[in-house]
Amino acid sequence: MTLGSGGTTDPWTLAVIVGLACVTVLTRCFFFILDRPWGLPDWAHRALHYAPVAALAAVIIPEIVMTQGHLISTWQDARLYGAAAGAAYFFQRRGVLGTMLAGMAVYLPLHLGLGW
Repeated sequence: MTLGSGGTTDPWTLAVIVGLACVTVLTRCFFFILDRPWGLPDWAHRALHYAPVAALAAVIIPEIVMTQGHLISTWQDARLYGAAAGAAYFFQRRGVLGTMLAGMAVYLPLHLGLGW
């Protein structure tokens, strides 16, 4: 088989592409193929309630406490105070928009004004 650029495609490459396509179709159609309803076990269903919080923590916490792959070495970092203000607002009022606004209201003056 030849490609538009004049090269040839290895048969193993084609086999891998076809195999991955089959696996993708099978996994996406898995619940349609079953003849009876299927549900998650109770423990897995409970665990899924924590997945968004765990994913958010895995993304956000390193951004707050690390700079260029290393833990921050000073308390003069505006991200710490902004995150603390946002967390305090959230635990007091439970509003997401207010959390972002409170965090940024603390972060921006420290970052732009003091250069932290």
